Amino acid sequence: MDATATATPTPFSTLLRVATHEQHAQGQTSTFMGDLLGGRHEVDAYARYTEQLWFVYRALESAGETLTTDPVAGPFIQPELARTAELERDLVHLCGPDWRTGLEPLPATTAYVARIEECARTWPGGYVAHHYTRYLGDLSGGQIVRDMAEKTWGFARKGDGVRFYVFESIPNPAAFKRGYRELLDQMPADDLEKQRVIDECKRAFDDNVAVLRELAARFPLSA
Repeated sequence: MDATATATPTPFSTLLRVATHEQHAQGQTSTFMGDLLGGRHEVDAYARYTEQLWFVYRALESAGETLTTDPVAGPFIQPELARTAELERDLVHLCGPDWRTGLEPLPATTAYVARIEECARTWPGGYVAHHYTRYLGDLSGGQIVRDMAEKTWGFARKGDGVRFYVFESIPNPAAFKRGYRELLDQMPADDLEKQRVIDECKRAFDDNVAVLRELAARFPLSA
C-alpha cells in the first residue's frame, strides 16, 4: 500500500504555526520589543504601545460583532477574549481620564486596522487570520510583557496598567488554546483557502512588526 495515501494530514493549526514561525520570531526580536522587555524604555513608551493596541482591538472587536453568526469566523468570536475594555482601563491608569485627547494611530497602525476591517467586510477567513495572530499571541507571549511591566514600573500584579494581558474569564489558557486550535483544524475551508489564510497570517505578523518598527523610530534608545 502506498504510504502517502494513508498518511494523516497535518492539522491546519500546525501548518499555521510552522508557516508563521519566521514572522513570529521577527516580532519577538524587534528593537522596540527587545528594549521594552529588557526594561530599557520608560513607561511612556509602554503607554504609546498600549494606545496602538487599542486601535487594533477596537477594530477586531467591532468587526467581530458583525461576524458572530458567520460559519467561518463566528466560532472564534468568544466574549472571554475581548480586550478593548481592559485596554481602556489600562490607558486611564497610564495616561489619565483624558487619554483619548489627541490620540492618533501611527501610520502602520492605520494600515493594519484598515486591513482588519477590509477582511471583516469581505473575507471571514482573513479576519480569522488576524484574530488568531493577535489573541493566541496575547495568551502566550503577552504574559511575558505583563510580568516585565509589573516588575519594571511597579504595577500591581494583574492590576491596572496590565489588565490587557489578564484573561480573567479564561482560567486555563493552555486548554483554551487547545480548543482554539481545534477550531482552526475544523475550519470549513479547502486547501486553497487554507493557504490564503496562512498568507494573511503572515501579513498580520508583518503588520504587527511594522507598528513596532515605527514605535522604535519614535523611542530610540539614548544609549
